[in-house]
Amino acid sequence: MSNKTSSKLVVFVLAALGLLVVPLIAQQFGNGPVRIIDLALLYVMLALGLNIVVGYAGLLDLGYVAFYAVGSYMFALLASPHLLENFENIAAMLPNGMHSPLWVIIPLGAGLAALAGVLLGSPTLKLRGDYLAIVTLGFGEIIRVFLNNMEYPLNITNGPRGIGQIDGIHFFGIDLGKSLQVFGYTLPSVTLYYYFFLALVVVTVLLCFRLENSRIGRAWMAIREDEIAAKAMGLNTRNLKLLAFGMGATFGGVAGSMFAAFQGFVSPESFSLQESVMIVAMVVLGGIGHIPGVILGALLLSALPEVLRYVAGPLQEMTGGRLDAAILRQLLVALAMISIMLLRPRGLWPSPEHGKAAPQAVK
Repeated sequence: MSNKTSSKLVVFVLAALGLLVVPLIAQQFGNGPVRIIDLALLYVMLALGLNIVVGYAGLLDLGYVAFYAVGSYMFALLASPHLLENFENIAAMLPNGMHSPLWVIIPLGAGLAALAGVLLGSPTLKLRGDYLAIVTLGFGEIIRVFLNNMEYPLNITNGPRGIGQIDGIHFFGIDLGKSLQVFGYTLPSVTLYYYFFLALVVVTVLLCFRLENSRIGRAWMAIREDEIAAKAMGLNTRNLKLLAFGMGATFGGVAGSMFAAFQGFVSPESFSLQESVMIVAMVVLGGIGHIPGVILGALLLSALPEVLRYVAGPLQEMTGGRLDAAILRQLLVALAMISIMLLRPRGLWPSPEHGKAAPQAVK
């Protein structure tokens, strides 16, 4: 084994140990910090899924939060008493209630979101740049408005009141919604969810890495660089674009179903335009098309607003309460993003530029 390979192995082992220990250390400060990390892992999944569309295929999607919403409401309807309370026929068919198992939830969430991604991609195949962004933005808003108004005449989504009493995740007989005793040590629910979300993120990273280095991934990048040239070389750009929308949406659907299980409640407010813009910002801030950079951007932008809660409070007190803490926190996040993009225009951790590693001619 070469020194380079052994050093990489050591780094991976140390990183794995660090990820396993992180929630145990954060737990010493309460459930709040662990909960922030849990939500950050979900945003990592979302950012990696959007990176397929934006980073690999070069398609600007501002409606990605719609797939997040599809996965969330799918889980909420299949793992809560909402449908049983509003539809007598369903209640008669399921006298013991509707409690869908995990092995049904994840594939179904991924499949429904992928179908929504293909439906979004179909009418946008000939659009590029700003026009594509506007259409996808409209699609995201249509889904949110649809969820907000599907209360009459049939109460499917419960409108702006949202759906509650959602079951938690049951994994190999373990209820992640309850604490677990392991060798006399109590692991709270938020810590159990952390390890489950971490496993999903690892699977997502592996899939994205394989896609990036596959023939399909290279075809996406060819379309991103020059679609006309890619088409001239024989690539079926239509099917490849639809595949990019579908694959990217898949991760959004899975992350959405996990969000519903973790929160126990979903409402249309969680899937606003601001959420979609924030996910795009994570990809751009970290480094478009670069998996480590996207992960870094997602972790920073998902955790930064929560961390700044502790900064905004004292600043509000200094101004005598004249500044709203929520607005001040958004201002601090915006200033941080502007500063980073001015200093690192290609992102915090951009992909290596083509030709940088090419050998130089000896004069």
